[in-house]
Amino acid sequence: MTQKWISELPKVQLHDHLDGGLRPSTIIELADERGIELPSNDPDQLGSWFFRGADQGSLPKYLEGFSVTTSVMQDEEALHRVAREHVEGLAADGVIYGEVRFAPVLHVEKGLDSAAVLEAVLDGIAVGCQSTGIDVRIIVCSLRHMDPQISLRSAEVAVQFRDRGVVGFDLAGDESGHPPADHNEAFHFLRRSNFNITIHAGEAFGLSSIWQAIQHCGAHRIGHATRLVEDDTVPGDHRGTLGEYILDHRIPLEMCLSSNLHTGAVSSLVDHPFPRYLREGYRVGLNVDNTLMSATTLSKEWQLAVDLFGLGLGDLERIAVNSMKSAFCEHSTRRKVIQGQLLPRFRAVQDAKS
Repeated sequence: MTQKWISELPKVQLHDHLDGGLRPSTIIELADERGIELPSNDPDQLGSWFFRGADQGSLPKYLEGFSVTTSVMQDEEALHRVAREHVEGLAADGVIYGEVRFAPVLHVEKGLDSAAVLEAVLDGIAVGCQSTGIDVRIIVCSLRHMDPQISLRSAEVAVQFRDRGVVGFDLAGDESGHPPADHNEAFHFLRRSNFNITIHAGEAFGLSSIWQAIQHCGAHRIGHATRLVEDDTVPGDHRGTLGEYILDHRIPLEMCLSSNLHTGAVSSLVDHPFPRYLREGYRVGLNVDNTLMSATTLSKEWQLAVDLFGLGLGDLERIAVNSMKSAFCEHSTRRKVIQGQLLPRFRAVQDAKS
């Protein structure tokens, strides 16, 4: 399957960090206007700098570049621009529905509060959606290493904006030494509020992180879950009880190929568990994680899956439908996108190839 075919296919993106997806040229312009020094003022060199920093086989190393991107996202004008451009980038990549996540608390250094940060981002998202015709929602993040009370306040802000396009809450950051259950007060609040939860788990830490995310914190989706394979009672063969639970309860797995290699979650893409999860019937989708840090797009991630694992058009359709079924938007929108866009457009491509 050629790259042209893949780029034109309709896509759904659920695991996509706003502060990990800026255009290098935008970072340079925003930094220049705000007197912020950068490692390079050349867009190509700056993009390469972010990639080199991320591609070290370590999640903590991977996360270091975010201090640069968030430094230029501390005022309403910058947040609005970054959000608008992010939607434009999704549309150019063939995404028809997306969920973009970020932590408002990382953008309050210049006096904004989390609500003002969210307002600016949502306004930028709305402008981008209006100009491109796609549908993009927001997931509010908190970070594992922060005070759990910050997570609670972030959860409260997320719920406050549920009618403005905020559809979920995520806990991200370095897993090691920061179990998700530490933030249970926030998760209990979210569950009482009937709000959607996704949690990064099983990326840099093993089964206990995934188990806690689901059984203690009530996660409806899991970000990555790369190390779920450790639940095998017989390596490469029989699933353990956690894997069976996730499969039986159709808990979606937000999988990210390139970033898993860059953070060291897998030693090589050939060994990535994604094709096994897909083959065994887990509800898996493919995502970019961070387009800037991993120098990728969703079209590139799909191309990797085709080239490495022999996926065909039907597999890509299944991945897109899986993702849309797993989206945090309202049921009517999920059904409309699947029935009105994904299935007809994949069918048209199949007919054209026949």
